[in-house]
Amino acid sequence: MAYVIEDGCVSCGTCAGGCPVGAINEGDGKYEIDPDTCISCGACAGACPVGVIKEG
Repeated sequence: MAYVIEDGCVSCGTCAGGCPVGAINEGDGKYEIDPDTCISCGACAGACPVGVIKEG
């Protein structure tokens, strides 16, 4: 199951830089994960400094 970025995202971009498949892009007010591209590896969740990325 793809990961999702919950409310509380500080738009730092750390998750996007850590995504091996480029599934994360800057959205409206926070970063967003493309569920069709996400491979559910969890790299983004481990990189998020505020812990708002969860398996969705």
